[in-house]
Amino acid sequence: QVQLVESGGGLVQAGGSLRLSCAASGRTFSNYAMGWFRQAPGKEREFVAVISWSGGITFYADSVKGRFTISRDNAKNAVYLQMNSLKPEDTAVYYCAADQSIRVPKESSEYDYWGQGTQVTVSS
Repeated sequence: QVQLVESGGGLVQAGGSLRLSCAASGRTFSNYAMGWFRQAPGKEREFVAVISWSGGITFYADSVKGRFTISRDNAKNAVYLQMNSLKPEDTAVYYCAADQSIRVPKESSEYDYWGQGTQVTVSS
């Protein structure tokens, strides 16, 4: 079992930055690929970014490429999402998720564990 707790969300103006954190506890964190997803009101949950267990492979949604950076610190059992140049359309609840495999999945159904989410609101 893995427990995930997100933090770092908040209200920011368009063009601003936020850094989300996801703290993991439970089984060996370094065995898991970690992903970030988001869900806006009335919309389906969508993929944002994923990082492999080693940190050597990352993928991003086209909508955030060049603005967001995913990283991890296996010594601290944490994964981060640095979000720059935020836009109102980035407003959503952001979730981190863990997948116990060597894959770097982009589908939410591939993930085994989820956090409770943190709200990000970007004002225009």
